Amino acid sequence: MVVCPMNTDTQDRLRVLVLILAYNAEKTIADVLDRIPRELEATYAVRVLVIDDCSRDATWQRAKEHLKTFWCPGEALRNPVNQGYGGNQKVGYRYAAEQGFDVVAMVHGDGQYAPECLPRLLEPFTRGGMRVDAVFGSRMLHKRDALRGGMPYYKFLGNMVLTSLQNRLLGTRLSEFHTGYRVYRVSTLSALPLELNTNDFDFDTEIIMQVVFSGGTIVELPIPTHYGDEVCHVNGLRYAWDVMRTSLKGRLIRMGLFYDPKFFFPHTEVARKVSTFSFPSTGKAVADSIRPGSLVLDLGCSDTELSGYLRHEKGCTVISCPDSVDLDRELPDVPWEKLDYVVALDVLEQRDSAEDFLAGLRERLTDNTGAVLIAGSANVGFFITRFMLLLGQFNYGRRGILALSHKRLFTLASLARLMRYAGFRVVRRQIMAAPYPRALGNTLLARGLMAVNRLLARVMPGLFAYQVLIEARHTPSTESVLRRAQR
Repeated sequence: MVVCPMNTDTQDRLRVLVLILAYNAEKTIADVLDRIPRELEATYAVRVLVIDDCSRDATWQRAKEHLKTFWCPGEALRNPVNQGYGGNQKVGYRYAAEQGFDVVAMVHGDGQYAPECLPRLLEPFTRGGMRVDAVFGSRMLHKRDALRGGMPYYKFLGNMVLTSLQNRLLGTRLSEFHTGYRVYRVSTLSALPLELNTNDFDFDTEIIMQVVFSGGTIVELPIPTHYGDEVCHVNGLRYAWDVMRTSLKGRLIRMGLFYDPKFFFPHTEVARKVSTFSFPSTGKAVADSIRPGSLVLDLGCSDTELSGYLRHEKGCTVISCPDSVDLDRELPDVPWEKLDYVVALDVLEQRDSAEDFLAGLRERLTDNTGAVLIAGSANVGFFITRFMLLLGQFNYGRRGILALSHKRLFTLASLARLMRYAGFRVVRRQIMAAPYPRALGNTLLARGLMAVNRLLARVMPGLFAYQVLIEARHTPSTESVLRRAQR
């Protein structure tokens, strides 16, 4: 692609690309171009890009001819293969990034969205103060105007219902998810994994989720509604299904239950500050199992609240595993012969070889016959995981049974077998319910679900146990018995 640098006298102004997406828009493309306000050139360094998505008519030729005498520089591209609505946007945004634009404003070539509104939609990017990542022209901020502008009633109602459901699922407050009149900061787009997005019409929902999940700011401004004789290429029912499926997936991702790399940002997961000891959690069960005043080695160090509780409430001495210790290769240098408990929560799942780890642990504890190993592991046979597999879903998440850090997965039976083969004798097993308060908050609903889960887990632990907590003591190895016998 040829780089077309801005003139030196416009480099101090905001560089704006007006991106016109066109498909079979031969009859309207010239009018859309003529409606772009010339007053923009007084404030911005403007360039126009028309991308014809492999139309079957003369859209590209008409655009090229019209741009020859246009009031600002312009270019018309024609995709060699139809890219779809989302794919066409990807091409335009890549162009904007490679050409060094600051802002890209998306306009539709069929004239449905008024180019005359561009000065108003660009204005938030020139204000000081709050950084704006996207400005959306909304037809639904003044809902009656949408109907006056000719929006079909079924589309009006569908827009409101879908937007309301999506706001509830994603924790947003947008008046409209489905406008195609959008202005983006190019640096924001460049930081998003747009190549992973769909090429279909729900691309607009995915990019909203990416901006929100990455901590970006969206501003909405009212625009007029116009419905003429343009041809709609959207299958309404399929579109509704796609956006709701994507939004529901986004909700599960925000809860930390699912994982998708295109929505993986530091701000994605909505943190719920729920105390480990405010519900029947694994951490609380561990704390209840440890005698006051004990010497405890915490190999996982995954629950700092647990360590603090053991120190301050039970008078225990807690030794945390240093970050510099790679448990796949070594164990920390501690007084193993004096330990009362070794806590290994969320440790076995993260090992390259859980067998080698337990073998090393057993060797270190050879001369300490009183030490108790407390290990916990998620149950991959949990009914939700099984149900997901029936639906063809196997999604990793930031936490839980399929956490990204897990290298090994266990059922209750396979974990018990692992412990037995490694030379540990299980003296107590506790079946744990799913920590619903972590995802839903410490609400009545979450506590009710935990109560039902615990009841079902007692009847069918292999199916309804979310996690198992094992207390085990090591048995002497044949080698150690022989060595002592010789002495």
